[in-house]
Amino acid sequence: MTAALALLYQMLPLYLVVVLGWLAGRYLQISGRNLAGVMMYIILPSVVFLGVMQAPLSAEVIMLPFIVVGFCTLIGVLHLIIGRKLIGDASANMIPLAVGTGNTGYFGIPLALLLFGEHGLAIYIVCMLGTTLYESSVGFYLAARGRYGLRECLAKVSRLPSLYAFFLAVLLNLLGAHIPENFVPMLENMRGAYIFFGMMIIGMSIQTFRGLAGNLRFTALAFFGKFVSWPLLATAFWLVDSQLLGLYETAVHQAILLIAVTPIAANTVVIATLLDVEPRQVAGTALLSTLLALLYVPLMAGWIMRI
Repeated sequence: MTAALALLYQMLPLYLVVVLGWLAGRYLQISGRNLAGVMMYIILPSVVFLGVMQAPLSAEVIMLPFIVVGFCTLIGVLHLIIGRKLIGDASANMIPLAVGTGNTGYFGIPLALLLFGEHGLAIYIVCMLGTTLYESSVGFYLAARGRYGLRECLAKVSRLPSLYAFFLAVLLNLLGAHIPENFVPMLENMRGAYIFFGMMIIGMSIQTFRGLAGNLRFTALAFFGKFVSWPLLATAFWLVDSQLLGLYETAVHQAILLIAVTPIAANTVVIATLLDVEPRQVAGTALLSTLLALLYVPLMAGWIMRI
């Protein structure tokens, strides 16, 4: 508990930025939508590129995003099956995204840097790309059901600049290339901008959420999948790999565990709005998960740092 309280104290600046974002959205009428576009198409690819270039790459490390995609898919499909029987309305289609992904970028990256340092952050970003892949392919497809076909989903993935940044960085890293020294400060500043504006976007989004709307069964299942099923699966991976397989170092186990405990992704609300699938229900649940994470994540992070 002492470690969790100490971490909560260290996270206070991040929460302060969330409050600043809320104030900006409430009183300055600043929308997070424009910032989100800049983040998605300019800043995030730069963060991914820098993280992968700084990561010690091997075949095992390159496989990490695809392992995370597999975990997200397993969690998403299992909870979709349950959701179709339990929820009884169209919001069940959003369960795979709500439980499979997480706020691994805006919420996770500053935490990873705080907890793990530069080396651990590089590993975390490689793992984090798996949630981005899932969100833009399998997760989107499951949410859309019959509205969008596989071709449209693949087209969406092909337009995701973070993927190209990832594969380019992998190639350059394996070839032994290095980022020119005069570019490093700029990329590091962009990582700082990603953290700052990402936390502000969370605050800006809060002022548009009007609490929990609709089906309580949706919220219960989303919370169970995100805060119970995902951490249990990540813990099982850590135990099996550390005790039997020995493929990955502790930094990898910690990165996947941190991904597992992040709150529901803000992009889930964007996709629900785009597809017109119960966006108020999804928005209210995402807000509640973020509020819960203010206490839940420090407790879990304190445990993660002790493994």
